[in-house]
Amino acid sequence: MSEERLFEHAPSVIRKVKTVWSDFIDFVASENVLQVAVGLIIANGFTKVVNSLVSDILLPPVALLPFINRNFEEKFVVLRKGPHAAPGHGYNTLEQAAADGAVVLAYGEFITNVTNFLALGIFLYLIARSYAFFTKQTIIKHTVKCAYCRKYIPQNAKRCFNCTTWLDGREDRETSAL
Repeated sequence: MSEERLFEHAPSVIRKVKTVWSDFIDFVASENVLQVAVGLIIANGFTKVVNSLVSDILLPPVALLPFINRNFEEKFVVLRKGPHAAPGHGYNTLEQAAADGAVVLAYGEFITNVTNFLALGIFLYLIARSYAFFTKQTIIKHTVKCAYCRKYIPQNAKRCFNCTTWLDGREDRETSAL
């Protein structure tokens, strides 16, 4: 009985699968999706380079300062010791504290992540500025608030695309019907 129903509905199922597959191919092969995919792959590689720059080049000299005697990633404060902690002894590494179940504030990892974020932002800004210098096209779009609807619009726009108000003052001038 079930085989008969399967053969009976097979053409409509095959048609639906082909339609879904065709829609999927149209979606994946569209220009925007490919651009986003390439952009994400490049961004992933760029992030790895910046993380390496920060953790391998910038932070080691900072770790040489007298009040910082080890890597930033290993800087932590024990808020509550674990159940197997020896009295009077601390943890040497963050992994030891985590293995013992201690509650720690890993501020070194936070400092590293903030430094990575700032370095990534600075490098992206420098790339955008150098692109604008060489191509005479700007990536950084300056915006202003529309005087009427208070939405942000491009600085050199002639008309607000939100409220459709002309920004050159022509709506403020008095006109006569005659």
